[in-house]
Amino acid sequence: MRFRLCHTTRYVYSGPVDIAHHVLHLDVRRLPFQDVMRSRLSCVPEPSSLSERNDHFGNRVTHLHFGQPHDSLAIVFTAEGRLHARNVPDDLATPPWETIAAQLRGDGFPEVIAASEFALPSPLVPSLPDLLAFARPCFEAGAPVLVCARRLTRTINAAFRYDPAATDVATPLAQAFRLRAGVCQDFAHLQISALRGMGLAARYVSGYLATRPPPGMPALRGADASHAWVSVWCGAQAGWIDLDPTNDCLAGQRHVVAAWGRDYADVSPVRGVLSGGGAHRLEVGVDLDVDDGTDTMHGGDGR
Repeated sequence: MRFRLCHTTRYVYSGPVDIAHHVLHLDVRRLPFQDVMRSRLSCVPEPSSLSERNDHFGNRVTHLHFGQPHDSLAIVFTAEGRLHARNVPDDLATPPWETIAAQLRGDGFPEVIAASEFALPSPLVPSLPDLLAFARPCFEAGAPVLVCARRLTRTINAAFRYDPAATDVATPLAQAFRLRAGVCQDFAHLQISALRGMGLAARYVSGYLATRPPPGMPALRGADASHAWVSVWCGAQAGWIDLDPTNDCLAGQRHVVAAWGRDYADVSPVRGVLSGGGAHRLEVGVDLDVDDGTDTMHGGDGR
């Protein structure tokens, strides 16, 4: 399945920006199930300097420095590639969740070191006792880890309302839990906190979801948005399995992975610091075209 992606971020400032530095997590990851044939980043105005590096989690990060005054900034990232079927094990074939949790424990020496850092609370995903109590019935003694994780995905999807007006990027997780509403960022953070509370490793995945309108309605350019979901460690044989609590499904050939980290703060698509500018207006548009898929799903919040 081929995909074509265009992510546009535009800032309009009320006054001139003298100096600015932006950090981007826009590049699409190269993965066994995701080939990237070409990608391109363009900016107006052009940056004074541009550098790239891989971060701690292996994401490609771009640093932009603007040394000239400007009153607007447009950042456009485009990519083309192919999505392949993911290798997902049978739920019942995965180890008991207690076995996985035991492998991740240890006084600085867990059995699975690389995954263990995702079993700890992070700045935007604290441990919440009420959320853990909400999630605990999904984890029956001796049940396979993927059975429990998918049950939690289904439970969150049923109990929480998808509502872009309910939260914003700064809403604390505890508040989203009390509201029982939010967007993909909140749904992902809720499931990650619950999984970590049970001793499991879960990471935040940032990317894109190709959505389709209801039958009979035309597709809207820009209707897609930045999306987020969850990846849970299911043992050495199964590895990381991606779950989408916003849509109660496994991530598949309509999910394009951009980056992953402990939470949104590690992988926000565009963030920066600047001198001057005054108030600003932010516009984000995403177009993701794939050659298949028909049912409607919630594609994210554009954050």
